Amino acid sequence: MVEIVEMDKRITLDKQLEEDIGPVILINKFNLDPQDVNQFLKAWASDAEIMKQQPGFISTQLHRGIAESCTFINYAVWESTSQFKQALSTPQFQAKKSEYPASAIASPHLFKKIAVPGICID
Repeated sequence: MVEIVEMDKRITLDKQLEEDIGPVILINKFNLDPQDVNQFLKAWASDAEIMKQQPGFISTQLHRGIAESCTFINYAVWESTSQFKQALSTPQFQAKKSEYPASAIASPHLFKKIAVPGICID
């Protein structure tokens, strides 16, 4: 089962889920042992199939650190925090947690796009 370690010690994912805004970006960093990569990829793909079917899901992409790194980043776009929260609570998603390897440590956090004048738009 995956262990959860907050990305921001001051603001938990649960606290973020209390704010209903959208769209939101989920960044979820995973660290695991090298021997668990295949089990992790299988579990993540199974999760992604469930999430793709949920209302409010827009897209997801998994990234792996280079040079045989065992750090992965999941980047997912949701229409709103409330829809993401609803997807997290489904029995199908909850049942999948046990499929992750014991070495998996996840750090999920929600973000919103911001504008920086002259660099990026909101």
